[in-house]
Amino acid sequence: METTAAFAGLTCTDCGETFAAEAAPGRCPDCDGILDPDYDYDALDLTRETFSGDGDGLWRYESLLPFPESVAVTIDEGSTPLVAAPSLAEEMGVGEVYIKDEGRNPTGTFKDRGQALAVTAAALHGASDVALATAGNAGQSASAYAARAGLDSHVFVPSRASFINKAMINVHGGDMSVVEGRIDDAGAAYEDAMDEDWHSVKTFVTPYRHEGKKTMLYETVEALDWTVPDHVVYPTGGGVGLVGMHKAATELRELGLTDELPSMWAAQSEGCAPIVEAFEAGRDGHEPWEVPDTICGGIEIPDPGASPLILDALRESDGGAVATTDEEILDAAVTVAQETGVEMGVTCSAAASGAFEVADDAFGPDDTVVLLNTGAGSKDADVVRSHLMSKGI
Repeated sequence: METTAAFAGLTCTDCGETFAAEAAPGRCPDCDGILDPDYDYDALDLTRETFSGDGDGLWRYESLLPFPESVAVTIDEGSTPLVAAPSLAEEMGVGEVYIKDEGRNPTGTFKDRGQALAVTAAALHGASDVALATAGNAGQSASAYAARAGLDSHVFVPSRASFINKAMINVHGGDMSVVEGRIDDAGAAYEDAMDEDWHSVKTFVTPYRHEGKKTMLYETVEALDWTVPDHVVYPTGGGVGLVGMHKAATELRELGLTDELPSMWAAQSEGCAPIVEAFEAGRDGHEPWEVPDTICGGIEIPDPGASPLILDALRESDGGAVATTDEEILDAAVTVAQETGVEMGVTCSAAASGAFEVADDAFGPDDTVVLLNTGAGSKDADVVRSHLMSKGI
């Protein structure tokens, strides 16, 4: 199995054991914990000038990824813009606000970064099929990357998943099972159907989805001319991107390329906020949210299995967690569209509404704030339009 020079294996975040990539295609073989790609940082001789290689998209960071671009399953993901939003900065009373616009990825979301690595791993393991349960976007992405690799995909989505996600899973040739209910119901159906020959590309089952998403932080810091933003606000469900970006920030510091960590903020809906509740209670893990009720399907994750990693990232970075109402989230989507031109997905707009909520107490007048727009607004434009119509607009 071809890996990069500094890749040292997969280390379990629970028991601490390390495994070769070919020996552990999913969770920890010893304790079923989450596996995290590990690197020999001392073997890397990187400067700010050489940190980006000659690769395309996220693969220009090949030296800090498990697999080289030469074996990658790629559709030119990554290299998304960091869009300045001076009007939002003025409203928040901060120095600068930027929107990291992940809607520019091949299937319209940041899920492509994770699936590029996860499907690459599946192909290198010799898999013929990949499978996952998803709220929608990750399934569309997985089916696209599986098609690119010549693999079959099996996608389990809740009935509330968007029409666009369902349609494109079909268009990419995915075997889609629509499950009545919510994401937990889709997850149960996935578990029941999982075949021993299927390779899982599900959140924090594959070790590689958060690894692909960490490249969002690399790109952000480079775009800011190696200035670390003071705050990164992330719409949080399973927390894959938040965990990945925090890891990237610690890597840059470990390599001596930066000195600080950005404060990571988990933004959720008040209708499903297990991370916010756990953070405010001072716990190391979450308690499942009993009755999830939010229009933001992408972050309606009542039982995020990686909550200890998310909470560690928030505390290690001196960040926090915030929940806002669906009404405030929809209003934020409109504000961002009308003031910046950026089309934020409904789920993603939790980052904007969360930033507005904490700005007075947590952000300083000279701070730089980055909002993660994890998906294109066109994914659920009908929802935002309906919100406007309810206001008579």
